[in-house]
Amino acid sequence: MKLRGIKAFLKEEDGMGTVEIILIIVVLIGLVIIFKNQLNELVNNIFTKITSQANSI
Repeated sequence: MKLRGIKAFLKEEDGMGTVEIILIIVVLIGLVIIFKNQLNELVNNIFTKITSQANSI
């Protein structure tokens, strides 16, 4: 009876989506950590441009 449950668990593929999503999140977090300085500079430049252009309106 236990063996049948284990076989059914191994054949079930519902959990595969969760594992894939977790792997994608881990990769994205790794990229953010690697390119942290570049991302900070980009965001700061964007907000500086928004602020300077908002004053001219």
